[in-house]
Amino acid sequence: MRATVMFGAGDVHIETVPDARLIEPTDALVVVTRAAICGSDLWPYKRMEYSETGRPMGHEAIGIVEAVGADVRSVRVGNLVVMPFAYSDGTCVFCREGLHTSCIHGGFFGTVDIPGAQAEAVRVPQADGTLVVLPVGADDALMPSLLTLSDVMGTGHHAAVAAKVGPGKTAAVVGDGAVGLCGVIAARRLGAEQIIILGRHPDRIALAREFGATDIVSERGEEGVERVRELTGGLGVHAVLECVGLEQSMRTALGIARPGGAVGRVGVPQDETLPASQPAFYNNVTVGGGPAPCRAYIEELLPDVLEGLIEPGRVFDRVVRLDEVPDGYRAMNEREAIKVLIKF
Repeated sequence: MRATVMFGAGDVHIETVPDARLIEPTDALVVVTRAAICGSDLWPYKRMEYSETGRPMGHEAIGIVEAVGADVRSVRVGNLVVMPFAYSDGTCVFCREGLHTSCIHGGFFGTVDIPGAQAEAVRVPQADGTLVVLPVGADDALMPSLLTLSDVMGTGHHAAVAAKVGPGKTAAVVGDGAVGLCGVIAARRLGAEQIIILGRHPDRIALAREFGATDIVSERGEEGVERVRELTGGLGVHAVLECVGLEQSMRTALGIARPGGAVGRVGVPQDETLPASQPAFYNNVTVGGGPAPCRAYIEELLPDVLEGLIEPGRVFDRVVRLDEVPDGYRAMNEREAIKVLIKF
């Protein structure tokens, strides 16, 4: 089968690899019909050291179940399913607490052990706890929005939950990528009264406004912090959704949180240390978040997608075929595209 393999920074190819197949009795084999390139895929695209074997890419997918292991009960051959970016058994202590990304028997797609979903097919471990059957046809117009449930919509929602967004609160979203834009949707859905997005790309800002952003801050650094404070009567916001992962974005997030506020961080951290920890400490700012347990959120978010109450699929502004995926990486890296959908 064909699959996306990254060999080093900027070096992405479509390779012929061994066919995906069932290995464990808890596995399912899924033929991919939709996949995506994620903003987190751009970190290795910028920095990965050369590897002769390469890294199989992709962790977001919708597809049709082609085969199931002997122990699989919740999905069957022919089902259309969405695959969260992490697999989980759904029964361990952490899954029962809604933290599927810490599943004792779980892990992540797009690794050496579990090849990625930017491929013609993917093996899904722990299929019963991971896959969710979709009640629509394979070519339904909602496919882009349903695909966001595998990662970016769930991740934006996780940021909002960790930041304790609620009715009447003020919120700010740091980052205008796909996750940040979905964070705007999540903040509005959870009742935030004022939603400020920090970004500077006109196409993304326009979409953020349509999703519910009330204010735009294009300044960066201290100027950005001061501008947010001006918009909030000098107080800062109750809830900050940090959707980038860089030191400066985290420093900004902590700088715009009001005393007693909360920061939900979902941008993959690119630094070992947390900046501005003393101001956060003295202002009693809560810092939470991490890899989003998207599987825990699908049941909550899916009805809103099916009813058209939210349209997170609008973050996809480019569609490519598998052979065009390397150019999709380039386009996202050069900010020509917000998020790329791969159609098979």
